[in-house]
Amino acid sequence: MQTFPFRHLNPAGPAYRRGWVDEAIAAIEADQCRTADTHLIRLIVPALSGIDIYLKDESTHPTGSLKHRLARSLFLYALCNGHIRQGTPVVEASSGSTAVSEAYFAQMIGVPFYAVMPRTTSAEKIAAIAHYGGNCHLIDDGRALYAEAAALADRLNGHYMDQFTFAERATDWRGNNNIAESIFTQLAGEPRPIPDWIVMGAGTGGTSATIGRYLRYRQYPTRLCVADVQHSAFFDCFRTQDRSHVCERPSLIEGVGRPRCEPSFVPGVVDRMMKIPDAATIAAMNVLSRRLRRVVGGSTGTNFLALCRLASEMRKAGHTGSLVTLICDSGERYRQTYYEAEWLKTRGLDPAPFEAALSSFLATGEPLALDVDDVANPQSVAAS
Repeated sequence: MQTFPFRHLNPAGPAYRRGWVDEAIAAIEADQCRTADTHLIRLIVPALSGIDIYLKDESTHPTGSLKHRLARSLFLYALCNGHIRQGTPVVEASSGSTAVSEAYFAQMIGVPFYAVMPRTTSAEKIAAIAHYGGNCHLIDDGRALYAEAAALADRLNGHYMDQFTFAERATDWRGNNNIAESIFTQLAGEPRPIPDWIVMGAGTGGTSATIGRYLRYRQYPTRLCVADVQHSAFFDCFRTQDRSHVCERPSLIEGVGRPRCEPSFVPGVVDRMMKIPDAATIAAMNVLSRRLRRVVGGSTGTNFLALCRLASEMRKAGHTGSLVTLICDSGERYRQTYYEAEWLKTRGLDPAPFEAALSSFLATGEPLALDVDDVANPQSVAAS
């Protein structure tokens, strides 16, 4: 039986076509077929014998971050819903990585792209957006991000992609090679193929929603821990079960943390949340970078710190098992920020004490002496 992997090769032939939209979707699907899955790296930590740590390396996508998956899904969602047609300007509210990835797909299908983002976004990310033909619309007040993106789309007669609303619904959480399915496929031959925990940061909330839904759909006992950052509303929304919480100060850690509880964040599929101080995030970023012998981004540090706290708990309780988190992007984009001593000093961040505690834990396996805000989902506790 003949199969037709792309819509422009469907058995109906040329009798019924949607023209440019068919070609745009086919181009995006062809890009996915050319791209191998991202690596799942096992981090060897002799002091934690019996506890296996895995890092899903999303920095190897063509646009260098986890957001490549999201951008692909958002473009397919918008094309299939009739929001993007030939020549439609696409607008996004983004602190950087999502805009880089969306600029890539916009260039691929030949539509204009505009990223509305804070003026404080790293120069490296601005350059990356421009590299893919995107336009950077910088604003001073990050709280106006959503409104300005919607207004710009209206002025351009374009489409506001709105990742914060549509991230959780644009991805097929049941499978179709989403990130959760990919993780379990790659773990299949490992000694402990069903992880105790998957740790994920929250930017839009869409990836954590995909992972949490997939765990329930497949009936895996794996639990989901979401690591939030210091200046973000997600943790308080989860802790109080009240989505109205806001955070007036913007997150210093690009790609994660939001001033409001975004529509794509689904608290009901999260088993536990931790709120990681910014200095601890930078410390974990540095420690992991040394162990990998290559630099990782700040949000990866947030993830890794939370994972190490879970590993410490398992070690103390005498439990064996596996844990998985993500390398969200490369640290090369942050040479002038998180890896710059003067940048940290002007923001009052001292990662040294946290680095010492984390390095000691990884070297000895002794309990991690680091307290952070931490709360379990009351519904998960009641069900366990």
